[in-house]
Amino acid sequence: MSLSLSALPTRAARWSATHPWRAIGAWLAFVVIAVGLAATVSTNDVKDADYRVGESGRAESLIDRAGLDQPPSESVLVQARSGTLPADGKAAAAEVADRMRRAPGVAGVGDVVPSADGTSLLVPVELTSDEVDAAPLLAVTAAVQEAHPGLVVAQAGDVTIDEAINDRVGEDLHSAEFISLPITLVLMLLAFGALIAAGLPVLLAATSVAATIGISAPISWLVPAESTVLSMIVLIGMAVGVDYSLFYLKRERQERAAGRTTLDAVAIAAETSGHAILVSGGAVIAALAGLFVLSDVTFNSLATGAILVVAVAVLGSITVLPALLVKLGRWVDRPRLPLLWRLTRRVPTGTVSGRVLGPVVRHPVAALVVSSIGIVALAVPAFGMKTHQASIETLPADIPAVQTLRAITKAFPAEGTAAQVVVTGAAPGEAQAALERLAATAGKDAFATDGVQVRTSTDGGTSVVDLPLPYEESDDRATTAIERLRSDLAPAALDRLGPDSSWAVGGGAAESLDHNHQRDQRMPWLLGFVLLLTMVMMVLAFRSVLLGLVSTVLNLASVGVAFGLLSVVFQHGVGADLLDFTSPGFVIEWIPIFVLVVLVGLSMDYHVFVLSRIRELVDRGLPAREAVHRGIADTAGVITSAAAVMVSVFAIFATLSMMEMKMMGVGLSAAILIDATVIRLVVLPAVLVLLGERAWPRRARPAVATAAPAQEPALVS
Repeated sequence: MSLSLSALPTRAARWSATHPWRAIGAWLAFVVIAVGLAATVSTNDVKDADYRVGESGRAESLIDRAGLDQPPSESVLVQARSGTLPADGKAAAAEVADRMRRAPGVAGVGDVVPSADGTSLLVPVELTSDEVDAAPLLAVTAAVQEAHPGLVVAQAGDVTIDEAINDRVGEDLHSAEFISLPITLVLMLLAFGALIAAGLPVLLAATSVAATIGISAPISWLVPAESTVLSMIVLIGMAVGVDYSLFYLKRERQERAAGRTTLDAVAIAAETSGHAILVSGGAVIAALAGLFVLSDVTFNSLATGAILVVAVAVLGSITVLPALLVKLGRWVDRPRLPLLWRLTRRVPTGTVSGRVLGPVVRHPVAALVVSSIGIVALAVPAFGMKTHQASIETLPADIPAVQTLRAITKAFPAEGTAAQVVVTGAAPGEAQAALERLAATAGKDAFATDGVQVRTSTDGGTSVVDLPLPYEESDDRATTAIERLRSDLAPAALDRLGPDSSWAVGGGAAESLDHNHQRDQRMPWLLGFVLLLTMVMMVLAFRSVLLGLVSTVLNLASVGVAFGLLSVVFQHGVGADLLDFTSPGFVIEWIPIFVLVVLVGLSMDYHVFVLSRIRELVDRGLPAREAVHRGIADTAGVITSAAAVMVSVFAIFATLSMMEMKMMGVGLSAAILIDATVIRLVVLPAVLVLLGERAWPRRARPAVATAAPAQEPALVS
């Protein structure tokens, strides 16, 4: 980095240290104003139309403009508890229909539909809007169920599923927030042995998250907010906020222990750890910015939220944290918890890490080969990873509405996923006849078209037919059927309608296919952008092309491990009982992409911090081998503490019920654990020892005067 950028943390810290109350007051005002924004500015949520992609998006747009989109609906299932439907089944269905017609928000009730095997009846209920309160409808279903205890009477549909999912997401987020703070505080107490020192990183992380949530409300009017963005802000904010404070606080305490004044200790921490925070924060932001390459509304929202919270955490680390340290002085080590305090003071720096590093430094080739074999073994399953959009298979099975929807789909395949074929610009009679011929042909193929009807807009300009598929949406046979419909069946039936006509195939399976196609097209650009930009930042920061290349290779290794573990756990179901989920047979399509950019960014935290310490020792004249050994040993304690926080926060998400949260939690926590141990303690030192002096171009620069970190506090070092 340039000298001006290198000096920024020092200048900011020096100003904050000499004007502590102004810095603290400014930070508090910033947080209060930001939180106030969330209370006064409404959030602009992503609309359904924003998710449209490719041919399926065009089909949905044509249907929407023609007013042919299906109104929101609910379905009430009347089913035998076992065997054939008993005599009172029809009476129960009739009672449901009669009561539903009088329920608020109901536009109409359709004819009762029997299942092919005679075990079930379905009562379709059309609603006036998707804002209808589901409670009165559920009360009707519950009353009929109570009156007919020998039957299963259950309800599912657009409103009940949405309400159930929103309630569950809220419960999950509350659980994550409630658990993550005390766990993080306990880990910080283990690291520092003093309450105030432990509380500062948690306080900075929490205020950074709160401020970002507030800022995200007005920002959502520029980049619409996706429903999971708040989860991302909490996830990333707690991780990086604690990490950055930990890096800074560790170095400041070390310098004070060496006899320096608080002001000098803060300045030295700013020049070393503060600079590392700035570089690693920039790397995280650069990696997250790669999500914009995909031009996807979900990734745009997640990237915006994550970038904001990282930037806020960096700002707090180089401004309000130095001010707090100056005002607290040696009180930062109070009140001490006697047992933990003695433990942290008695564990010398590099005790455990030195034992690991010794053999690695002495036998770098053997260490590199053995660790690489393990990493490759974990990454190999990634080559067979299957991705798909979230569907009913990924929803928590313990939600009653989800259980009912699965039962409806099983008993009535036509109520499951379907392809929608829409024609516009043709004569109404010709379009209807062509779509009817297509339905007849598709019925002989893979589609369940019995009883399907063509719907035509009031102006006669657009017609659409729904072609149900007897497969789950993620089934490969559904994808094959959509591809054949687009390439063979639809062109044969519709291409003769005339030059002014056009058609498109949409629906859930088609939408997933289009999203996967767009992702596959843009994934190489995303990967290239993220890896190239982070490599350039490393080259500029350390003036070494070799270090930039090493960083890129290690990032790829971490990503490979994460993808491999996602495939093994969620696609193949290894450990499903332990994590309390049923494998859907695929990984939700946006998870690998988000894990890639987040993991590359967060792993750079450790990488930059370690390399900055080694660079510092090299500049002081130590031989490269000794600098590598000592630099990694010196930083092992804080890396262990930081990794423990990240792994713990991410692991909390692995315990939540929503599948997206589980996947993020497992992928990130396991990969960060391996990255902070195997990759940073074995692979990195082995590679740096083999590269020797070539990795560290000597530069004329006064070294920062520091003492050996004899009393570094750590969980394990």
